[in-house]
Amino acid sequence: MVEHRGFDVLSLPWLDVPRQAFLTQLQTQKVPHAQLVGIDSAYGGELLSVFMARAAMCSQPTHTGGCGFCKSCQLFDAGNHPDFYQIEADGHQIKVDQIRELCSRLSATAQQSGRRVAIIHHSERLNSASANALLKTLEEPGKDTLLLLHSDTPARLMATISSRCQRLPFVAPSKTLIKNWLIQQCQIQEDVTWCLSVVGGPLKLAESLQSNSTQPSRYQTLLGFRKDWAQSLSSGHLCASLLIISEQQIIDALKVLYLLLRQILLKNGNQDAYVQAQIGNLAAKVMGMCHSLSAMPSVNYLGLCQSYVLEYRDITNK
Repeated sequence: MVEHRGFDVLSLPWLDVPRQAFLTQLQTQKVPHAQLVGIDSAYGGELLSVFMARAAMCSQPTHTGGCGFCKSCQLFDAGNHPDFYQIEADGHQIKVDQIRELCSRLSATAQQSGRRVAIIHHSERLNSASANALLKTLEEPGKDTLLLLHSDTPARLMATISSRCQRLPFVAPSKTLIKNWLIQQCQIQEDVTWCLSVVGGPLKLAESLQSNSTQPSRYQTLLGFRKDWAQSLSSGHLCASLLIISEQQIIDALKVLYLLLRQILLKNGNQDAYVQAQIGNLAAKVMGMCHSLSAMPSVNYLGLCQSYVLEYRDITNK
């Protein structure tokens, strides 16, 4: 079974529909030559892609996936199946030479007399040259060839690529389903889904709950940010953890601030409309900064956080 940090596809109930859809294709021998797995990794998208590759290469797939006993499954699980290929971004992009090499390999005869399967991880990182190099293989795939394009953000894929792939059905799970899953998988009773948008998805949220003896868990850090932002907005100056924030934590901290500002707007619905609009604009500014930070070589994080606190105070004290 394909696993990632203790979780496998069968333990993720929101993947039941896309998983069964693909297994039905296998059983009816109607597997398309290219599948788009447009499911975020934090929801198990990469896990599902590897699961699909394993099942597609199995000589005797079952109703739950690859059998685990045939030679193909054993080679796959050992990490040395000669007909399985994976492409990952070289830096921030998937480059044309990577795709050209993949297409060349897919045109060769399968060494195990079965399918040749390739996963392109985070396929939204294909640049225009590499995407164009992939088009010919998508249009004229070799016999028994399966291309799995995984993407966290499928909307960023070139239309010429996505239109040539069959897309798996997927509906994002509700917070209630995620909450019940976390209770079962992580043995917790409190509702921690408030920070789901900060960490990215249920798998990341489950990981954030894990701690060790040397440092607090990511979830504990997020709780600290929420408490300290509330105190800072009330007092007008940065408190506690926000005074020692690191480069690795700044985006998490700002996303927590955004959620807190949204909560303030929802709780104070009868507040002056102008003040509400100004707080909304501040929340939008904070989220915009989150998107921009990855491209910024150097930022005064302490000054940035203090500026948001002062702006909030200025809005609410008028």
